Amino acid sequence: MGKSAGDEKILSYKDVVLRRSDLDILSGPYFLNDRVIEFYFSYLSSCYPSPDILLVPPSIAFWIANCPDVDGLKDFVEPLDLPGKKLVIFPVNDNENVGLAEGGSHWSLLVFEREAGVFVHHDSSGGMNSQYAKRLYEVLVRFVNGSNSASDAKFIQCSSSPQQLNGYDCGLFVIASARVICRWYETAKLGNKNDLWFSSVEQQVTPLAVTELRTEILQLIKDLMAAGAK
Repeated sequence: MGKSAGDEKILSYKDVVLRRSDLDILSGPYFLNDRVIEFYFSYLSSCYPSPDILLVPPSIAFWIANCPDVDGLKDFVEPLDLPGKKLVIFPVNDNENVGLAEGGSHWSLLVFEREAGVFVHHDSSGGMNSQYAKRLYEVLVRFVNGSNSASDAKFIQCSSSPQQLNGYDCGLFVIASARVICRWYETAKLGNKNDLWFSSVEQQVTPLAVTELRTEILQLIKDLMAAGAK
């Protein structure tokens, strides 16, 4: 059986391959899939190439949270060099079926900031993903200081996280918040970071900004396609 038009590869960007169906997702009011989030995280990594910052792809974050053999995660997590990072950003998904790709119905964001010693959870739909974020946190806290020294970093549910007004923009809130947090870090590392990024996210990640971001990402992909990005 031949491939559908939606399976057509339209762009290779670093390690991410986007397909025609991904453009359809961005063109309409649809829930973002793993590939779109991974693409934009990869793009953000290019925009903020600091060795201190790590944006973790959805598939890796999901496996860390759901791997049945936590002790066996060491070799998987080690290449991420978590002990060498000061800001690490993880997408969180509510998929509970490890065997189901592209599962789940809600995205949120978990952010580790080393200097403050915190994992902060941003959820655009109240605390819907809190249990999944805490599951990820409970695994990560064993690794962020290296395999021989568990961190005492605390988990914080951010009460001021901007809230979505529909049932499909959660992935865009994740992307928008991640972008603001990366920008905050690049600015704040030159000065005082005591305030963290909460007010920046609250002020900049508005429903209008999120709507515009959908169009912005779609145009970015088209521009990269035209430029023949690899």
